[in-house]
Amino acid sequence: MSDTVEPTAPRQADAAEVAEVAEVADIEDRTPRGIAFRAFVYLVAVHVISAFFFLLFYLGDR
Repeated sequence: MSDTVEPTAPRQADAAEVAEVAEVADIEDRTPRGIAFRAFVYLVAVHVISAFFFLLFYLGDR
């Protein structure tokens, strides 16, 4: 008695499956726009506050 299994050809995905997988992969690969925008605003705000403190120390040293 032989328990060997014959290999089968890989199943071809139809267009709907390929489109669904591509859409999910695209969503997972990108940072959501709201988070990226918020991070940019925080980055700019921190630099503006840092520049203000730098100006205060510069003017206070005069």
